Amino acid sequence: MKTILFILTSVFLGVAGQMLLKMGLYKTPPMEGLSVKILHLIFKPYILLGFISYGLSSIFWLLVLSRTELSYAYPMVALGYVFVFIFSWLYFKDQV
Repeated sequence: MKTILFILTSVFLGVAGQMLLKMGLYKTPPMEGLSVKILHLIFKPYILLGFISYGLSSIFWLLVLSRTELSYAYPMVALGYVFVFIFSWLYFKDQV
């Protein structure tokens, strides 16, 4: 049971990371002159929170891999695709 909670936590933190990164870049013009903009973007609050969320997701994923087989855990990562699809449609009004 703990393993499933760790998997779901990892997945949802990954989804949160994806959404936070998109929120940080929302209404930002396409990047040109990458080196200058990277420094500017890294310190945006949503971008920072997105990276932190991904980092925490990775830590939970390591816990998952230490407790169960990859062939059991990895298919559940597909839930992340479903939730990003739904949340981006609801929040960003992405066309699907």
